[in-house]
Amino acid sequence: MNDFSGLELSEPLRRSLDEVGYAEMTPVQAASLPPILAGRDVVAQARTGSGKTAAFALGLLSTLDATVVQLQGLVLCPTRELADQVSREIRRLARWIPNVKVLTLCGGVPLRPHLASLAHEPHIVVGTPGRVLELIEKEALPLRAVKTLVLDEADRMLDMGFAEAISAIIEHAPRQRQTLMFSATIPDSIRTISRRFQTNPADVTVDSDADENPIEQIFFEVDPDRKVDALAQLLLEYQPESAVVFCNTRQDVRMVAGELDARGFSVLALHGELDQRDREEMLVRFANKSSNILLASDVAARGLDIRELPMVVNFDIASDADTHLHRIGRTGRAGHSGMAISLCSPSEIKRVNAIEDRQGQRLRWKKLPAPQASRQPLVPAFVTLAVDAGRQDKLRPGDLLGGLTGEAGLPGTAVGKIDVFPTRTYVAIAREWHEKAIQRLRAGKIKGRTFRIRLISR
Repeated sequence: MNDFSGLELSEPLRRSLDEVGYAEMTPVQAASLPPILAGRDVVAQARTGSGKTAAFALGLLSTLDATVVQLQGLVLCPTRELADQVSREIRRLARWIPNVKVLTLCGGVPLRPHLASLAHEPHIVVGTPGRVLELIEKEALPLRAVKTLVLDEADRMLDMGFAEAISAIIEHAPRQRQTLMFSATIPDSIRTISRRFQTNPADVTVDSDADENPIEQIFFEVDPDRKVDALAQLLLEYQPESAVVFCNTRQDVRMVAGELDARGFSVLALHGELDQRDREEMLVRFANKSSNILLASDVAARGLDIRELPMVVNFDIASDADTHLHRIGRTGRAGHSGMAISLCSPSEIKRVNAIEDRQGQRLRWKKLPAPQASRQPLVPAFVTLAVDAGRQDKLRPGDLLGGLTGEAGLPGTAVGKIDVFPTRTYVAIAREWHEKAIQRLRAGKIKGRTFRIRLISR
């Protein structure tokens, strides 16, 4: 059974599924939704892009009583970015259920707004363990009515040192509840938490994901001092529209980004020293195709969720096989093929052997292609404009789209992804139309008001 119509879902949820275009279930949805909807605990091995968010979101919303103003569902995520994505998916699926309040609670921002927003209890909270526990200990976030608790990317939360916070949060939750755990890998530490906090969970492992979303892996042996040259050469050879390049240290992230920028590539460097706003803007620019290449360390990239990512590059071989699999799992998603390129210096061969053992199959090696002087770095298709207004100003994507394609006279194809945050909005504009878009937006009005417009990418 791969059709959502075979599930016992309410009419509002069926309507939302039709509206967002979900017809057939992904393998992890087909395997996990029946036990979830039956009220069972579930521990599922599911990588990013497998459809796991919709699976547990449907479970949360199926048991929700929106007429009761109490917290009934809690989702814990490792990062703010993932929490934001999960919240958006839940809201999309809850659209036709009246008056559902979904609240995102993450660290890195002042506590006071969160305390104010909890004055009226939400139905569902999505947050990071540290901030959620902080609010519980301040008695601002009562868990007494929680029916469903979700641990999303559980392995990453443990890697980030959240084990104690997760345990403390679960101890505050009712004993009679449904507990759902989703993890890209299921190491012993995950099994330990499952045994401690779950009751007879359904064990879901989907082996077919890799076959349904094929990833072409290629390894290149490269001298350490030639890695940047090799990376630039391969980016010119394959010309990916978007690529995430992983380095093992933030120093290498900055160094490689600087080298690629000097060679004319459109590149962004994601590292732990960025403040939250700069990080958000960087992720928006990469996701909306205003920049082609994103350099990142594993820590900085946690929670990164870019749809239709054609290529991942390992500038350094990951320290362990599970991290490698998590990196390359960001491409080849949602039915799209993907490519994973790895640059291996002689000192990294042992790590590659561990990856080969973990995958249980021979890895593919190739020689570097010959340089071609005629090839130039790709120019991003879009640029990003920032509007200094957002959800707090009641600004919606349709308002901007109407303003741009109406009075401004831009074709619909010239407007790309629109991201609305509480106090600002980002819109991707096709490069050849961006000057006209800026001119018209600054001269005209959006919803009868004039907002500051900034170009944040070129």
